Amino acid sequence: METKLRTIAKALTWQVIGLVVTGALAWFHTGSMLTAMSFALSTAASGLAFFFVHERIWARVRWGISSHA
Repeated sequence: METKLRTIAKALTWQVIGLVVTGALAWFHTGSMLTAMSFALSTAASGLAFFFVHERIWARVRWGISSHA
């Protein structure tokens, strides 16, 4: 099992990769750096919020959880 700090570091680096890729794709499609960064930041924020809600819902689902350790 990994440490919480490692998990946080992985989540942050993954988010940065997502921002860069989304920003680059949006820039390619729009030709505007400002629009691209606005789009990338809004998708990152909404993705974070929806992921949190998704995880909280799944925390209530007992399917697929074994009681044997």
